[in-house]
Amino acid sequence: MAEAERIIGTPEVGDDTQPESAGPKGRRRITALLVVALLAYLLDLGTKMLVVAKLEHQPPIEIIGDLLKFEAVRNPGAAFGFGEAFTIIFTCIAASVIVVIVRLARKLYSLPWAIALGLLLGGALGNLTDRIFRSPGVFRGAVVDFIAPAHFAVFNLADSAIVCGGILIVLLSFKGLDPDGTVHKD
Repeated sequence: MAEAERIIGTPEVGDDTQPESAGPKGRRRITALLVVALLAYLLDLGTKMLVVAKLEHQPPIEIIGDLLKFEAVRNPGAAFGFGEAFTIIFTCIAASVIVVIVRLARKLYSLPWAIALGLLLGGALGNLTDRIFRSPGVFRGAVVDFIAPAHFAVFNLADSAIVCGGILIVLLSFKGLDPDGTVHKD
């Protein structure tokens, strides 16, 4: 194995307990990915159900004065309400993200990457669920948003999970850590 790379959790070069051609060593992190995705999805789904049942068609609830409110908003578009006419495209993008994450999971040996991809998967599933099952119809549904900071877009926990997962992926990439556990020092 080259000095510029190593696989996290693998024996050092010269340890002949595993053959060199065996690929990445260690445990796959699929379980961690699925647990994080399930938690993110269930938290998002639960909060949206609560918002629809208790907050929709009600005045906003002030959490921190005018700085943060809970306000039920149906968003057929993307972030900041852009692209309301492209709901079906956002549905296809979310479905594509899910497929890519599932395919990438086969080579996943890094716990930080499992967490990041789990957050992305849970968030994408949360918003995709809205797009499929909420009105006005299948693949055209509006996403339930409710976290309303002052001077910013209204969002939900799925959006938060996607953003946190994306930030973590950028940080892991800058650190040189690949999903298979390989670390690049350059």
